Amino acid sequence: MPLGTLDRTPPPFFKQGPSALTKLMVFSAVALFLMVADARFALMRPLRAAVATVLYPVQWAALGPVRLVQGGSVYVDSLTAVQARADAAERRMAEQSQRAGQSDLLQLENQQLRSLLGLRERLTVPGQAAEVLYDAADPYVRKVVIDRGLTHGVAAGAPVLDAGGVLGQVTRVLPLVSEVTLLIDRDQAIPVLNARTGARSVAYGNPGYLGGVLELRFMAGNSDVQVGDLLTTSGVDGVYPGGLRVAVVEAVERQADSTFARIYCRPLAQLAGVRHVMVLEPLRPAAEMAGAEAPAAKASAPAAKASAARGATK
Repeated sequence: MPLGTLDRTPPPFFKQGPSALTKLMVFSAVALFLMVADARFALMRPLRAAVATVLYPVQWAALGPVRLVQGGSVYVDSLTAVQARADAAERRMAEQSQRAGQSDLLQLENQQLRSLLGLRERLTVPGQAAEVLYDAADPYVRKVVIDRGLTHGVAAGAPVLDAGGVLGQVTRVLPLVSEVTLLIDRDQAIPVLNARTGARSVAYGNPGYLGGVLELRFMAGNSDVQVGDLLTTSGVDGVYPGGLRVAVVEAVERQADSTFARIYCRPLAQLAGVRHVMVLEPLRPAAEMAGAEAPAAKASAPAAKASAARGATK
């Protein structure tokens, strides 16, 4: 047989493509590029929203057995416990009815005083009820997902409450669901007002202390803060309406070698296991809040330290 008729190409078994190291480097570079592009330019946000919309029925179906078990546990509660809760609810309703009468009188007096002083009326912020679906999968953040999204009129930056007080703030909105960052998350901060003294401050989330608390930072060591003080929203940030219950001061640590006191507060909202919440409309649009917070964030910490230092020298 002539040599020219032989097939000189190697069989497919011996054909080799790029090496494993080359593939690893190429795919690592592509992954790094996508992560940087998503973090800087949010290129994957439309795809993430589309995937979340497609997977929503699957998530709803997966939560079906959980809801069935929860409903069964509620159904098998003893009649004694149900009757005790009913009696407690009747007592609370009687107390609330008495307070409601006093509240109406105080509200009327407040309106008359504000009209005499020429002050504007308090804002009435509309809201809508929502249900918590599940906690966020990331163990390093304190977030929950609710069953309201863009199609329901939820906007980024909207305050979220429960029966106890402020729960957190909407930080990501998808078409059918929204992500709520709780107050104890390390990236959250909320302006508060001490109901006893009228002093304003900022409470920061601290998830690593006692299972999650709020911390008042840059407070002078001689500041008038006591255990049991009620903290409410001050309303100066244009995000949270004023007068909402936030937390109660639980511990005050004053050290002689430190200018600032360490003040820890217990949130009044049910941060673990909450099911039903109220989503309010933000007082300002998200774009306006982002533009206003950008220059303020650079000067907030130095200004707070300077004011606290002046209070300590006094």
